[in-house]
Amino acid sequence: MKVRKNWLLLGTGLLVAVLMSAAACTTLSSHRACVMKLPVPVAGAQYVGSESCADCHDVLTMKHAGSIHDRILAKETAIGMQGCETCHGPASKHVESEDPAEIISFSTLDADEASSVCLRCHSDGSQMDWAGTAHPFNDVACTTCHEIHEPAAAKALKQAEPGLCYQCHQLEQAKMHYPSHHPVREGQMVCSDCHANHGSLVNNLATDERLNDLCLNCHSRYQGPFVFEHAPVSDDCTICHDPHGTVANNLKKQNEPYLCLQCHEPHFHAGRSGGATAVGTSANLSPEQMAAHPDAVLMSWGQAYATKCTQCHVQIHGSDLPSQSVPGQGRALTR
Repeated sequence: MKVRKNWLLLGTGLLVAVLMSAAACTTLSSHRACVMKLPVPVAGAQYVGSESCADCHDVLTMKHAGSIHDRILAKETAIGMQGCETCHGPASKHVESEDPAEIISFSTLDADEASSVCLRCHSDGSQMDWAGTAHPFNDVACTTCHEIHEPAAAKALKQAEPGLCYQCHQLEQAKMHYPSHHPVREGQMVCSDCHANHGSLVNNLATDERLNDLCLNCHSRYQGPFVFEHAPVSDDCTICHDPHGTVANNLKKQNEPYLCLQCHEPHFHAGRSGGATAVGTSANLSPEQMAAHPDAVLMSWGQAYATKCTQCHVQIHGSDLPSQSVPGQGRALTR
């Protein structure tokens, strides 16, 4: 019987391992691998110059003339080529046949290939981290946001911020209509003030170190140092705040005291002293006394939920005074 039991346990363990492995494979397969690969030029094609392109694409060439990409010299590019063929590859066969398949057309490239063409030149600064960020892993290419031939906004964007970002990030757009939000709707900020759209080692944010350092660029009064620090403030501002927008004031994820009570229990205020009875307060009642005086317990928690923590703890981000600085609170009543 013991041997049979051991075999049953072993079989159950193997089954669990197989199921976990299958689940892991399913999870990994749902994430597209980001591989930067250049498109292959048309075999046998030669470079003929941008003048040949203007014969058919005259309107597009006229609009592109004088742009930053049109002014780049051949020696400044990654392949020593100037003009249309810098990105579209050698065009001799396309000029002869007028077949779109005889040239590198960005409409037929996948996101990785299209971005790889741009990254041949735009490979320094923040673009160095592009391949490991969220945009390419979600099939977003450089050409998703940028229009090289006919840019509609600065930096060759198809649309100015934040409207361009809102085309994909609709949840963040909705949050900007909450009562408390960063002044993006008012035109005082744009998404790229906080987000590194082209890549960052810190969760696509425009900071090289901690997330808090980004917030403290504007909210420097909360930087400290303080004698008594609030641990979530030192760790991550978004533990308590949602930067895109909230219903609660000051971008808090919840109203007080619910936000604070996720980590702290009521102490030294009406939340604990409100349940005063002949035997004391709900703060120091034994289980037997709590059972005998349920009204005291209900009154205690009822007043706790009606109290704002910042009525006493006004310096919630950090203070040089201890938190228990209000005298006479939390002491039990005598008979």
